[in-house]
Amino acid sequence: MHGKVRIDPFHWMRRAHKTTLIDYLQAENAYAAAAMAPLKPLQDALYTEMLGRIQEADLSVPVRFGEWMYYSQTRQGSQYAVHLRRRIVDGEWEDSPEEILLDENLEAAGHPFYEVGDYEVSPSGRYLAWAEDIRGDRSYRLRVRDLVRGKDHSLRRSGVVSLAWAEDETEKGLTLFFVTEDRQTHRANQLWRQHLTEKTPTPLYEERDERFSVYIAKTRSRHLLILNTTSHTTSETRILPAARPTGRWRLVQRRRAGVEYEVDHHSDSLYIRINDTGENFRLIKTPLDAWEKEHWQEVIADRPDVVLEGVDIYRDWLIATERKSGVPSLAVTHLASGDTHEIAFADPTYVVDLDDLPEWDTAGLRYVYESLTTPDSIYDYDPHTRTATLLKRQPVLGDFDPAYYVSRRIEAIAEDGTRVPVSLVHHRDTRLDGSAPLWLEGYGAYGVVNDPWFSVTRLSLLDRGWVFAIAHVRGGGDLGQAWHEAGKLEHKPRSFSDFIACARALVGAGYTRAGRILANGGSAGGLLIATALNQVPDLFGGAILEVPFVDVVTTMLDPSLPLTVGEYEEWGNPERRNDYARMLAWSPYDNLEPRPYPPILLEAGLHDTQVMIWESAKYVAKHRMLRTDSNPLLFLTSMQAGHGGASGRYDALHERARQLAFALSILPTAG
Repeated sequence: MHGKVRIDPFHWMRRAHKTTLIDYLQAENAYAAAAMAPLKPLQDALYTEMLGRIQEADLSVPVRFGEWMYYSQTRQGSQYAVHLRRRIVDGEWEDSPEEILLDENLEAAGHPFYEVGDYEVSPSGRYLAWAEDIRGDRSYRLRVRDLVRGKDHSLRRSGVVSLAWAEDETEKGLTLFFVTEDRQTHRANQLWRQHLTEKTPTPLYEERDERFSVYIAKTRSRHLLILNTTSHTTSETRILPAARPTGRWRLVQRRRAGVEYEVDHHSDSLYIRINDTGENFRLIKTPLDAWEKEHWQEVIADRPDVVLEGVDIYRDWLIATERKSGVPSLAVTHLASGDTHEIAFADPTYVVDLDDLPEWDTAGLRYVYESLTTPDSIYDYDPHTRTATLLKRQPVLGDFDPAYYVSRRIEAIAEDGTRVPVSLVHHRDTRLDGSAPLWLEGYGAYGVVNDPWFSVTRLSLLDRGWVFAIAHVRGGGDLGQAWHEAGKLEHKPRSFSDFIACARALVGAGYTRAGRILANGGSAGGLLIATALNQVPDLFGGAILEVPFVDVVTTMLDPSLPLTVGEYEEWGNPERRNDYARMLAWSPYDNLEPRPYPPILLEAGLHDTQVMIWESAKYVAKHRMLRTDSNPLLFLTSMQAGHGGASGRYDALHERARQLAFALSILPTAG
């Protein structure tokens, strides 16, 4: 290989006997616990403060599906949600008896981790199928419950990723489709059909190309089952009438490199969102029985300045989720008349998502809105009168008032002159003279949008004089597909230089100063932060890395690991000389050098199947060998969780309190 010679003094950790690695992780945990012991009073105070803002006993907004209204409840002192419903009788439901479908607290008993994945009620409402993870490794097992008899079906299946009911429900049973993953790579690759009166499922489809994963779903019209097969850049779809579960699946469009598409249904037409004529996607429709391109009719054209992120179809309405200059919007079209209007929002930076109402025939729409200063808010929207009604806003207890906080969107100028957006928020009384500590978050990969979300726990920083900012760097999808393309493969270094440019822009604008910035990122965002620390460590006063992807070259050289082959399209394939050299040039682990680094808190999960635990272990060990400072380097591994951290809401709150205590200790507010 040309270029840098790669010597890995801690490669043995990759092959270490499990007991040896566990001993190492426990020793690091003990060291971190001892180092943070003086912060325990602050951490406890933060936990109590944050918990005091949360309404522990709460109900979700009910959603109609068939003859029932469904909702969930959190109860005082309980870690998990309880899923409930009431029957609709003569248009009313509030006085009907309440039925418990699933109490996650009961299911979680005896397990240190519990998470519900896919969750689907059968068409008549008799059966519930769900997938559950009891280890934190995102390997979900299938459960099926007869809600009438109150008994669980004997059917058990591990590694279930997605599921969908057919429309053949009778007294004799029902058909369930589900997708399972490969046990080693955790790639969703097989489709199965299971009739509830049969003992074993029938295999229907296996995806052998390791770049692709499969996913099963059903259209809102309940007419079609959809099998999506996707890589990071290419997709294809098969469909089956939901009322004919033993019928033949039909391929809509054969996969073509670089072409992605999604299929939905309305009446006698298929609607296809596709990027065949431009990277920002267009929408076409075609007869249900004639998919050839000569039958295609363009509904929404590809536009260079607008990304068509998604399309939702109801009986009377089509809603396009779009993004213009990084700002989301909802465009509502009346299908009968073709009239279109856009729902307007006032904040300079915000998040809006159309709520996934399951009912096909709905009089109104529902969306969820939040911003850096506005808690998660659910609205019913009447598209006829174009009026929105607030149904519920996330309660924030105490003296919270959005008027206390200021939200802005500024731009940083990247090395190549590109304008990179930065969303930020601070308390209105915070002095903007450069003295404030600043929390800078980044991600920048896979085309994922890092939206300006609201956080109750973040208030504990803002009320102490911190500024919080999000760097919308290239590699993410914040400004569309072109933004993603400009920060992956050979262009990946732009993600790092963009993040550094955002930090410097915040310093230049007086929000903070060099050495007063805490950088934070998780997974691929951890890669972003760790690389920025290697390049300009003096710019940052600290970092919190969450399950960081830091040993990039080693991981991408091993195709047996989860995600590796599929992610060649994002990072490159190091078996190729040029890709290897490019990745080695910025891989965080490989570019650690003897020099001072700021304080670092690194958090990982033992059962992580997306970023293997040895990545973090190697990174910390090499840091300890090379760094020339005495700043804190704390490595904490959750021995009961995986990539997403703790599952229980109180456990997660304790983790957040620990992060904030670390941040406040290394970057105290001036004055």
